[in-house]
Amino acid sequence: MSQRERMSSVDTTWLRMDRPTNLMVILGVWVLEGPVALKRLEDQLADGLLAYRRFRQKVEFTPAAAYWRDDPKFDLSHHMKRARLPGKGGKQALERFVADLASEPLDPNRPLWQVHIVEKFEGGAAVVFRLHHAIADGIALMGVTMSLVDGGERNSRRATPEEDEGWLQTLMAPVVAAVNTGTQASTSTLRTAFDLVRNPLRAADYLRVGAGVAGELGYLLFMPSDSETRFKGKPQGAKRVAWGEPLRLPEVKAVSRALGASINDMLLSCVAGAMRRYLVDHGDQTEGVECRALVPINLRQPGEVELGNRFGIIAVKLPVGIEHPLERLMTVRERMLELKASYEPRVTLGLFGALGYGPKVAQDQLFDLLLSRATAVMTNVPGPVEPLSVAGSVLRQSLFWVPQSGDIGMGVSILSYAGKVQFGLVTDAALTPDPEAIVSRFAEEFERYLYYVLLDPPEAPSLSVKGERAESAARARRALTESS
Repeated sequence: MSQRERMSSVDTTWLRMDRPTNLMVILGVWVLEGPVALKRLEDQLADGLLAYRRFRQKVEFTPAAAYWRDDPKFDLSHHMKRARLPGKGGKQALERFVADLASEPLDPNRPLWQVHIVEKFEGGAAVVFRLHHAIADGIALMGVTMSLVDGGERNSRRATPEEDEGWLQTLMAPVVAAVNTGTQASTSTLRTAFDLVRNPLRAADYLRVGAGVAGELGYLLFMPSDSETRFKGKPQGAKRVAWGEPLRLPEVKAVSRALGASINDMLLSCVAGAMRRYLVDHGDQTEGVECRALVPINLRQPGEVELGNRFGIIAVKLPVGIEHPLERLMTVRERMLELKASYEPRVTLGLFGALGYGPKVAQDQLFDLLLSRATAVMTNVPGPVEPLSVAGSVLRQSLFWVPQSGDIGMGVSILSYAGKVQFGLVTDAALTPDPEAIVSRFAEEFERYLYYVLLDPPEAPSLSVKGERAESAARARRALTESS
């Protein structure tokens, strides 16, 4: 087998997106209950990761392309490390440890990954994964990390659309079915993109006539910026990470159905509500505030698990300025329904592929246009439905953090695992130094919806008629009782 293979154009794009203030590194954390057999854990993780050739390969650049090349000096000790937290070593110490790693670039002369095993964390251990986005996207890496658990894929079944109804991947199924390969339209996509940059008025023409892919590309590149808030600005590179108490997935399902929304609508509205309360607490005006989130959409066919990146992006405007939780939820719902017919995921995947073939300066120019219009990157990944174990220890909690691009200073990650929904937040310290003040409110925002269903208060103007809502609330109360 050849020691070198050409990197795909899409993966090349993500590799070149690294900036000193925003590294394209995906972070993940596993929290294991004690006792933990550390040597067994270390060996099991190493054996599982090195079963993928990519984890023994480093990046090699040539004038024409980037390549994955087998590292002749591969040394596992550079990639698997042990650590101990200072002091009592609790949750806050682990958050600081992960935040420091989020600001630390991976060695470009070695394979682009690291695993840190944190000993004696809360009576057990924590495992911190760092993997460059060029290796794979979140869906592919979920498959990798789930192959590391006891029993491998036998015990790592992830939620199906029926079990995880409302997940954004399900919403976009018609678009996914229409996508064949990410680079089929690369040349025409890139040509159209530069044409639009040179001739902005043409974007308006495309938008007026609804000219399919070209119209979507024109909208993405020339859409108006979202609201200027303290979340936006120039990141400085130091990161902060936080996570809150998970929500119970059966409760989220029951409440969202009672209110006529999807699970994803509910979670996005909770994020918007938490961001609004943070701004209010800092004395900022919130009326009319809209924060755009760039949301990756999995574009793999069912059963496709290869490494690499295969996703598009949609731009979701979060109605942060709406105070009433039900009105905010219905606004999110309406906007998500409008995205059903969107070409955006196809357009962005084609754009990623096209830019991987072009010069980096072109990539930076186009992505700076897109990223300047957004406040956050937000992603959700459906994880295993059953509790797992690793090296004989129970995997109590699973977390991850999405990297940010350009000057974006916030990343929101949502992961379902073993009947719970976990929120993670990463921010640039110069813009949002206390992400725990936001993430702690995600659960509080959901409780407001839970109370609406249980107590059946006066409805918001945007909701359905009272009789229908009362019937839905009754069904939800029964479902909540059954799930308790």
